Amino acid sequence: MYVDMNSFFASCEQQLRPELRGKPVGVITHPSATACVIAPSKEAKDFGVKTGMRLNDCKLLCPQIIPVLARPPKYRQLHIRIVDILQHYCNDVMVKSIDEALLNLTNYRLVYKDMLALGRQIKADITRDEKMDYLKCSIGIAPNSFLAKLGTELQKRDGLVQITRENIDEQLAKLSLKDLPGIASRNERRLQMIGIKTPLQMRHASPALLRKAFGGVVGNYWHTRLNFGEVDLYSNNFRTMSATRTISRKQSESRQALDSMLISLCTKLEQRLMKQCVFCNEASFFIRYHNYTSWDITIKFTQPVQDAMELRRYILQKVNQMEADRNIETIFTSQVAQMGVGIQKFSSDMCVQYSLFDNRIRQDVLRKAVYNIKDTYGKNIIRKASELFEPKVMRDAIGFGSVKDMYANNFNQYAIEDDEDDE
Repeated sequence: MYVDMNSFFASCEQQLRPELRGKPVGVITHPSATACVIAPSKEAKDFGVKTGMRLNDCKLLCPQIIPVLARPPKYRQLHIRIVDILQHYCNDVMVKSIDEALLNLTNYRLVYKDMLALGRQIKADITRDEKMDYLKCSIGIAPNSFLAKLGTELQKRDGLVQITRENIDEQLAKLSLKDLPGIASRNERRLQMIGIKTPLQMRHASPALLRKAFGGVVGNYWHTRLNFGEVDLYSNNFRTMSATRTISRKQSESRQALDSMLISLCTKLEQRLMKQCVFCNEASFFIRYHNYTSWDITIKFTQPVQDAMELRRYILQKVNQMEADRNIETIFTSQVAQMGVGIQKFSSDMCVQYSLFDNRIRQDVLRKAVYNIKDTYGKNIIRKASELFEPKVMRDAIGFGSVKDMYANNFNQYAIEDDEDDE
């Protein structure tokens, strides 16, 4: 069973602010006429507004759209309430994104005889919660996770669809190839080149023909998905972590603001490393400019890194070296439009080897003590002095898939704490 919350971020705002209900709302990342609308409400979608459009373009389609600044901790808090409801019915809940979750009911067939009735009960439980009574979801039920997700796309909004062996051909006959999750223009062209024009033809094609279309074993996966086999029910560990932010014009004009942004990006990654109990052995850093030029580096560490200021120090050393080599005054100019830090190649904190001649052991023990205090009293109860120059330079940001580190190993409660409440 696949549960997909409808217009989630916008619906959360309408839930939290009743005066927005029934009105076209666009959730934006920052206050600007060119800000990206990351979630339009149902009412805004009715005017043609789509996710990813710029606010000024949205206003051409829907002049009365109400821009609302995103509040990620609020959305994560509601997400957790929804997952708690799902876990009441099944102990095998896979959170796919902040607005999607999969219930593996394979071992519950004798418990729930009527899956449609279960879907209706879950919907009722969500809206029965007084803090979520405005939220709606679409639920898909099928023998595998792919078809269950497809079911959520067949009936919007507040849909409930069950795909079975008896009705699958009827359901597929209503769709185009690009209606299938994972089929975009390139794959559509590949399929059409070998004579497959519709999802129904795709389902009844042979594995060999689909291998020809997709160039290998991926064709077998598609044949399995459309014929009730399971190939997508898995969860993988982190390979990379990243923190990226768009820089406002005001921020880019201040070197202190740019440095504070870099500190904030590194601190965000430090929090995630601490929660996952790992160190990183490699990092990357990039800057994008308004003229579409960019600069990026990759840094390999001689010793694993977990501390934000140590990560920043490595980055600035590389930056200073590049500036000296190219005779550049600074790369942190007033034209900076975006900045990001990534980390990869992780090692468990239980496997870190220390030198006899440095004090990294004491530093790591101190950092754990600091985070124990944060865990007890809130993430902003104690901060590094370096974080205090411009503590609000980096607004929290959220993407639809950005909940993985809330659940891996240790629950990351920092993701649901409001910065504003802790100031």
